[in-house]
Amino acid sequence: MFVKDNMSTKDKLITCVIYTVAFSAISILLLITIFIFRKGAPLIFKIGIPNFIMNKTWAPLGSQYGIFSMIMGTIWITAGAMIIGIPLGVSCSIYLVEYAPLIIRKILKPIIELLAGIPSVVYGFIGVVMLAPFIRIHMGGPGLSVLAGSIILGIMILPTIVGISIDTLQAVPNSYREGALALGATKWQSIYKVVLPAARNGIIASIILGMGRAIGETMAVIMVTGNSANVPHSILDPVRTLTSNIALEMGYATGDHQQALFSTGIVLFIFIMIINTNHLLKIYFYYLLYLPLQFFVL
Repeated sequence: MFVKDNMSTKDKLITCVIYTVAFSAISILLLITIFIFRKGAPLIFKIGIPNFIMNKTWAPLGSQYGIFSMIMGTIWITAGAMIIGIPLGVSCSIYLVEYAPLIIRKILKPIIELLAGIPSVVYGFIGVVMLAPFIRIHMGGPGLSVLAGSIILGIMILPTIVGISIDTLQAVPNSYREGALALGATKWQSIYKVVLPAARNGIIASIILGMGRAIGETMAVIMVTGNSANVPHSILDPVRTLTSNIALEMGYATGDHQQALFSTGIVLFIFIMIINTNHLLKIYFYYLLYLPLQFFVL
């Protein structure tokens, strides 16, 4: 009886500690959210939401705080990164799980995961030294552009997409594959008809996490995109994203200018919340990726 009561006390203590840690993390996130909205919301209501979101002019010295160009720059960069990162990441995952020998998988997977440990400033340096001059010489434009940022971010999100997609594909029971092959399907048909639909939720989750990484990246984007606060009309145009705008100007901003940067953070926060909570986005990626794949294969 004494042992039973003692174990019960330990269980209650461990449960209490877990709840405390969990609610501490939630409380910290809540406090950060309250702080951002408290600092940024007054300016949004002062100048008006339409004027803040749709105005293309960002001129703090002239009290012009329009972030439309930064929103478009973020969308262009993120879309370009996903166009590059999704096919590479998902294809790499399919190869490593379904086609590669076990020894190759054990070697390549850790190497790909190591890419996540490389500092973003290193990616940005490589983009400035190698990628931007190549784009400027062979494609035109200043080199520091949407294309350069998209390529760098597309590479940076690969570890996220590949790592989670591999785990998801490996979690699909082998009986699914064996059943498809027993019914006369080829290796590839069993993959895109059976394995990919079964692993769809996990793959979409990896894509959404990769998109969150692309939207939130700052240092590499600052270095390779040119930081021009104008709406891009080509992938060779320089742009400024929401994150780079905050990082570049927060060090010296005061008054309404500082509040405008916090307001930019609110917009960025809303973007991330939409990505992580909107189930329609999952449906969109399903029709964007899997159904066209079936169409071209068939």
